[in-house]
Amino acid sequence: MLAVRAEKIVKHLGKTLVLKGVTLEIKPGEFFFVLGPSGCGKTTFLRVLAGFLFPDEGRVFFGDKDVTFVPPHKRNAAMVFQHYALFPHMTVWENVAYGLKVRKLPKSEIERRVREALRLVRLEGFEKRLPLQLSGGQQQRVALARAIAVRPDLLLLDEPLSNLDAKLRAEMRGELRALQRQLGVTTVYVTHDQKEALAMADRIAVMHDGQIAQVGTPTELYRKPRNRFVAEFLGDANVWDGRVKSVYSDLVVVETSFGEVHCRPPSFTVSEGEKVWVMVRPEAVTVTANKTESTNLPNAFLARVEQATYLGESVEILARIGETVIKALQFRPSDGGLPNEVRIQFSSDDLVLLPHEVTEEVAV
Repeated sequence: MLAVRAEKIVKHLGKTLVLKGVTLEIKPGEFFFVLGPSGCGKTTFLRVLAGFLFPDEGRVFFGDKDVTFVPPHKRNAAMVFQHYALFPHMTVWENVAYGLKVRKLPKSEIERRVREALRLVRLEGFEKRLPLQLSGGQQQRVALARAIAVRPDLLLLDEPLSNLDAKLRAEMRGELRALQRQLGVTTVYVTHDQKEALAMADRIAVMHDGQIAQVGTPTELYRKPRNRFVAEFLGDANVWDGRVKSVYSDLVVVETSFGEVHCRPPSFTVSEGEKVWVMVRPEAVTVTANKTESTNLPNAFLARVEQATYLGESVEILARIGETVIKALQFRPSDGGLPNEVRIQFSSDDLVLLPHEVTEEVAV
C-alpha cells in the first residue's frame, strides 16, 4: 500500500492563485477525504496528485519517490471523474478493458482483470451494454471498475456520487466504503458533501480558500473543530461571540451576550479579557420544560421557544435568550410539545472554544 505526501503545493490557474502551500500526508491504505466548498481548490489538488497538473512550487511523493513532474501514465494512479468520462460508443467490457489495452497486457490477463473488476462492482451480465443503456449508478460502477482494473497504487475520486439521486447516493456510500476496504488501495476522495465525508472517511482534510483549515478524523473535526469555518462547514453550529472572564486549570468562564458559560480549556492558550468564539452543536443542547432552579445550574438559562419544526426523527427548536437565538435538536420528541418558556442547558464538555481570529493553515 502506498503513502502519499504533498509538501507546500502552490498552483496558479491563469492569474488565479488556487493552491496556497498545501501540505498533506496520506497514510498507506487510507480512505482520505478532501472536503470543502466549491472553488476552494480541492479538485485542482486532486489533479496535481494525478499528474494532470504540475505544481508551480512544492513536491509530491508516492512513498519515497518524488513524482512531482512524473506524467499521469507513469504514476500508476487511477482517477474516477465527476461525470465518469465513459466512452459512449464502447460497451461496458470495452470501457473497463481500455486502460489494460493501453498498457498492452496479454489478452488473457485483460479478460481476467475485467471479469474480476465487474464482479467487484456487481456488474456481471452487463458486459455488452453501452453506457447510455445504464442507470447513473451503473455508469458510476463502470467508471470504478475501469479504475480498479489497472490495479492502481492510488485511487483518486472526484465527487463520484454527485450526479446520483439522494437515495442512490446513500446506498453507494456504503458500497464504495466496503469496496475500498476490500481492495486496500490508498484512496483520495474529493467532495463538498459533509455527510458523505463524515460517513465514509478515515480522515478528512477541510480546505478553505486554497489552504488546509484542519485535518482529522470525522469525530475530531465535528466535535473539536479548530476554527469557526470548520465548525460551521461540518454541520449546524451555534456560535457566539464571547470574552474570557476567568481561566482555571480545568475550566474557562466566558461571558456571552446571554450570560456566563463554563467551558473546558481549549487546545490553544487563552487569557482573561481575550475574545473567543463559543460553539455548541444543536444536538448537544438540552431543552426541558422543567424550569426549577434553572438559574442556579451551570450553563442553564431560561429561554422562550420561537419555533419548533417537526423533522420526523427529531424536532428542531429555535429558542431565544435575550437577543440570542439558539438552535436545538430534540430526538424522539413527545406528542405533548413544549411550553413557551423552557430551560436550555449545555454540558461543559460540549462547549468548544475557538480562536477569534481564524488560523489560515494548521500543521499536519
